Amino acid sequence: MAAPWIAPSILSADFARLGEEVDAVIGAGADLVHFDVMDNHYVPNLTIGPLVCEALHRRGIKAAIDAHLMVRPVDRIVPDFARAGATYITFHPEATEHIDRTIELIREHGCRPGLAFNPATPLDYLDYTLEKLDLVLIMSVNPGFGGQRFIPSALGKLEHVRRRIQASGRDVRLEIDGGVKVDNIQAIARAGADTFVAGSAIFGSPDYAATIRAMREQIARG
Repeated sequence: MAAPWIAPSILSADFARLGEEVDAVIGAGADLVHFDVMDNHYVPNLTIGPLVCEALHRRGIKAAIDAHLMVRPVDRIVPDFARAGATYITFHPEATEHIDRTIELIREHGCRPGLAFNPATPLDYLDYTLEKLDLVLIMSVNPGFGGQRFIPSALGKLEHVRRRIQASGRDVRLEIDGGVKVDNIQAIARAGADTFVAGSAIFGSPDYAATIRAMREQIARG
């Protein structure tokens, strides 16, 4: 399994100091910046778009950016995030008419495609897409808002996807998003996740480095 990545979700950051906040979590040991994009259509909230991603990229952040697109339709905005500096572009199967076409669109624009699964979204889509993905994201909350509680059934989905990734022999990141905290990250890692999105658990803590360090210690004990 790949080395664990901690991916702070900037949805929980102080937006008035966003550049400083991103610098701070990277300095504290984060591996990936999780960039939540919501359109008040696919999900009941409105957040940020490619201009903010571009501004962070121009700032020279060292970590890769995972643009998690909770928007519908999604194809129109994929090229914008590619130009804005995203490394991974992750989307939901319900947000496109043609999942395979969206995956190819992401690759054509030089980014790594990811597919996200909501708590009640079946994993059957992986039957036809896993060989083309670089990341699978399991949502452990219903998307739209930060600070929600972890939905335990996500652990079973992680275990299932981990088995499929191992059987494929491919290097595919398995990401979890929603309610990830120091006190549950060990169980999440044991279920198969290698990429851990955490928003309020990190940005709501007084010491980002201490929280990320505690998360890594819990993962290592798994």
